[in-house]
Amino acid sequence: MKRYKFISMMAVVLSCLLLLTGCGNQNAVKKKTLTVATSGTLYPTSYHDPETKKLTGYDVEVVRAIAKGLHKKVVFKEYSVDGMLTAVKTGKADMAVDDFAISPVRKKNYLMSSPIKHSFNSIMVRASDNSGINSWSELKGKKSAGEAGTNYQRLSKQLGAKLVNYDNVSNDVYVRDLKNGKTDYIMNDYYLEKLALQADPNSGLKILPNMYFTTNEDGSGEGIIFNKKDKALQKEVNQEISKLKKNGKLSEIAKKYYGADVTKKVKVKGLKHFTIKKTSNN
Repeated sequence: MKRYKFISMMAVVLSCLLLLTGCGNQNAVKKKTLTVATSGTLYPTSYHDPETKKLTGYDVEVVRAIAKGLHKKVVFKEYSVDGMLTAVKTGKADMAVDDFAISPVRKKNYLMSSPIKHSFNSIMVRASDNSGINSWSELKGKKSAGEAGTNYQRLSKQLGAKLVNYDNVSNDVYVRDLKNGKTDYIMNDYYLEKLALQADPNSGLKILPNMYFTTNEDGSGEGIIFNKKDKALQKEVNQEISKLKKNGKLSEIAKKYYGADVTKKVKVKGLKHFTIKKTSNN
């Protein structure tokens, strides 16, 4: 008799746990406050204003506009790339924003919003000697600066470069180390690199004009990341993004932070396309 009671009690406990797990994600859409994971170090996507110290940036302001449309408050928590993704997976955050590419790999593990930005990629080097890089084959043996696990570092490793990994540091650290020769190049989004150079015109760095590229992981634009179970929240956010596109607010925010309307696709001559090998779940 005791055995049956034990089994019955276990069944009740398991049922409750399953209900709580499911409801926790289903109720994300009902929350009055959304918790959003971001870096706070990626200019102009997510960074702290030097004067006010307030968290701002394109992705940050887009999320604030979305939350306003949904009549919700928003709280941001700052993490590294891996930390942001883990926060969404574990329910510590309802969403993550940080110039995340809408990639096939990510779509297998997360839900993603419709694109809020379109771009392509570039390579930043020392202006004096191009860091010894004038062709794709010359990346072999060079030191690539980036955050561990990102598509840029995965591609660099694939092309034979030596990886120098950082953990959620600000742009000035990358620029300083490249200038001083600790690293040889930085792969990243073209607009991010262009603005970084504009912010520091005496950096001694440049973007290689003949080595723009795309990959199989970033051709669909950048968007917002959700837990796989948060389909209702994804739907509501996509509806707000559509409204922001129609009323011109998304383009307005884009021009404020990028000086260009990155909500629309651009055509770039000579783009090289790479297929990044599947070595990560992110």
